[in-house]
Amino acid sequence: MPSSESAVRRALGTAHGAVPVPVPVFDDEAPAVANLDPDLLDALRRAATDAAADGIAFRVHGGWRSPEYQEHLLHEAVVRHGSAAEAARWVATAETSAHVSGDAVDIGPPDARLWLSRNGARYGLCQIYRNEPWHYELRPEAVEGGCPPLYPDPTHDPRMRR
Repeated sequence: MPSSESAVRRALGTAHGAVPVPVPVFDDEAPAVANLDPDLLDALRRAATDAAADGIAFRVHGGWRSPEYQEHLLHEAVVRHGSAAEAARWVATAETSAHVSGDAVDIGPPDARLWLSRNGARYGLCQIYRNEPWHYELRPEAVEGGCPPLYPDPTHDPRMRR
């Protein structure tokens, strides 16, 4: 008999934003990509096109998520890290997550993250948390002024205190 955890994973699959296998940023069939904020998606695709000229391929490991899926990820993080306080360093609530609003994307592999860390500001794409080098959000002002200073982790982000 399947565990309740595996049943939850099946119920909260790709339609809820799960990305079991990383997908290209141009995959309009994946809800995790298709439901991203249009401005974020445009900037991401422009950056991915330019990175491809350097031999770098972006893959989306996480993007838009349903509130239910975000809460599931938070529950898993509490179990894995042993407390809600420690889990909050890695996973936001559905009410505060930029993933739920479609305003955040998790990018891999490591060479794509390195390319974005060096070039992302030109597109307004900024790493937000020091402990999450894969997590990028759109900051249009970064095109002119560079990305803002990194928060050590999400617990230092005022948006997480709603």
